[in-house]
Amino acid sequence: MDQSSYSTTDSADTTNESPSQNRGGLSSFAVRAASGLIYAGLFIGCLYFGTIPTTIFVSAMSWLCCFEFFRMMRLDGKVANEFIGLTASILFPVASMFGSLWVTMLFAVLVLALGLWYVYSPRTRISDVAVTAFGPLYTGFMMSAVVLLREQVYGPEGALLTIGVCASLWVSDSFAYIVGSRLGRHKMAPKISPKKSWEGFFGGIVGSMIIWAILWATKLYALNLPFAMLCGAVVSILGVFGDLIESRIKRGVGVKDSGNLIPGHGGMLDRSDSLIFGCITGYLLLVAGGVL
Repeated sequence: MDQSSYSTTDSADTTNESPSQNRGGLSSFAVRAASGLIYAGLFIGCLYFGTIPTTIFVSAMSWLCCFEFFRMMRLDGKVANEFIGLTASILFPVASMFGSLWVTMLFAVLVLALGLWYVYSPRTRISDVAVTAFGPLYTGFMMSAVVLLREQVYGPEGALLTIGVCASLWVSDSFAYIVGSRLGRHKMAPKISPKKSWEGFFGGIVGSMIIWAILWATKLYALNLPFAMLCGAVVSILGVFGDLIESRIKRGVGVKDSGNLIPGHGGMLDRSDSLIFGCITGYLLLVAGGVL
């Protein structure tokens, strides 16, 4: 998430703030915290109640993220086929619930639909086709990992594992913000996200590793501590990569946020950017490590 995470400090700004500015900062923080808690509560509630509620929630998230992505691409002069793209973004999480064969079939249908659109719509450019394909793959396909995580382990243990993977990304973002705000000196990607610092980046990794250590400590899963620490670090790093990708997209089209759906956070894509790459990384690591 791009809003001030990993930020570098600026003593001049903090020392010159007036009381009204401080109150405004506290108010905006309260709004951000409240909306974040509501989002997390809905997400965790769906995870707890099983695969079907999780799939519905993730499909809705995917649709919103894909819609925001297409809207940003319009600012860059690229016109996606929103019917094809948004439909696919919903169906990828649903298909993942039924197995890899259904996901493969959806890939084939998506390619066929895009091909037919390109052939029978003379004004359509190949860049429009590319954007239409990238949207649902970037959102729906990647976020299907949340559904895959939830359905692999039955019952509360599956909910806890999925919540743990997601929480490692949320905590990573929080640690990155805190460490970056207090200690950030060395900018990480100044041309893409100027406020991010390397100090915040490593702080985020520590936060993620703490959550994975808690998952190991539950003894509910076939995790050993070194592998849990590896998962925590890699998931955090790929979460940052997802954050930077969205920052690059926004900078390319000249917008600050992907939308304004979630007060204090921006759009759904702003809220989900690290989950898009972090969750699928966690899923693949757990499969490769024999945990799932």
